Amino acid sequence: MPTVPHTEHHFESSETVRDIVIGMADGLTVPFALAAGLTGAVDASRVIVIAGLAEIAAGSIAMGLGGYLAARGDAEHYASERVREEREIVEKTDFERREVLEILESYGLTHEQSVPILAAFEKNPKVWVDWMMRFELGLEEPHPDRAKHSAATIAASYVAGGLIPLAPYMLIPHAATAMQFSVAATVIALAIFGYVKGRFTGAPPVRGAIQTTLIGGLAAGAAYTIARLIS
Repeated sequence: MPTVPHTEHHFESSETVRDIVIGMADGLTVPFALAAGLTGAVDASRVIVIAGLAEIAAGSIAMGLGGYLAARGDAEHYASERVREEREIVEKTDFERREVLEILESYGLTHEQSVPILAAFEKNPKVWVDWMMRFELGLEEPHPDRAKHSAATIAASYVAGGLIPLAPYMLIPHAATAMQFSVAATVIALAIFGYVKGRFTGAPPVRGAIQTTLIGGLAAGAAYTIARLIS
């Protein structure tokens, strides 16, 4: 009787997906709240478009730079820890041997089973260091272009998200009318974004859509209410 091959499906949240989520989430929410707040104070879409585009430019640069610096920091941390680990297997060999045995035994291997693995590591110091970085420190080597890719992805996602709530103001001169279309477009975008994010991260997609939409709606509502009260 033929057997059906077993295929396991696991989601691995890639760094690119995380960057898109970071950029898109803020890109949808912050310009949306800004546009809604300004609508409560002015009635000219042109003013809101100018302010919105300025915010999108500033926000995308700031978030892209933040992503770049964070990725650079991760790379520098990995490099410094690797240098330290390379030094320790030479200067503190006995201590590092004990650490290897302790880690292996924590996974259920006996001392007798762990000793040959340690011996293999000692014959290949690079593999030993690679293994210690992963299993002792929990660090993965970052891609050399990770910082630039992170900055570009976050910034582009922010711009893409920010243009959605701003687009109706570009087409409709009356701000109050434009806001109605902006709210509809942004709510739909937030729901879709939350749903897709849930599918990618393994969280319940419907719950993700509801949570994302509520957060964006609360931010815009608060900004609009404050602007109306002040004006």
